[in-house]
Amino acid sequence: MIFIIKVTTNKEDKAMELISDKIRKKDLRVYSLARPHGLRGYIFLESEDRESAEEAAYNLPYVKGIIGKTVTYEEIKNMIEPVLEEINIEKGDIVEIIGEPFKKEKAKVVRIDKTKGEVVVSLLAAVVPIPVTVKLDNIKVIRREKEGEEETEEKSETINKPSSQSDVSQLEIKQDYEEPTGGLIPDDY
Repeated sequence: MIFIIKVTTNKEDKAMELISDKIRKKDLRVYSLARPHGLRGYIFLESEDRESAEEAAYNLPYVKGIIGKTVTYEEIKNMIEPVLEEINIEKGDIVEIIGEPFKKEKAKVVRIDKTKGEVVVSLLAAVVPIPVTVKLDNIKVIRREKEGEEETEEKSETINKPSSQSDVSQLEIKQDYEEPTGGLIPDDY
């Protein structure tokens, strides 16, 4: 049977240590403890019966209690088992960092290490380009470098090619315009 234990948010690891120590000391019939990535404030505990689960979590700091309903493995399978997804990040991509400490910063991908699951990026907002290593699950792709180049080419074409006669006359007016001489202070000051 799998039970859900409510714990203090951001103290899941400490609560798991306390529960596991109690399980070892009292030799309880608890088979596993799990803290899924991204699920805050809850721990899953698998035990033979409800009494063992309650005794493992009873009167411990950070543990608020056991939720009454048990769950099946099929209901929590997607939270516990990792899902392999295709990595669709290329060198030169513009990404947004979604993990701390550079959350919401934009960066350009410099190098990808798929075996370690890391990416080296250069922050765009930084004055001096500093390479930063970030986990792949802490970034999301905003745009591709190839798409960005195509967009800039289209914009430059529209600027250089006037589309109508009125655009041509405006360009000629701007070329004939001369800046008045003198500074900001009037001559008769």
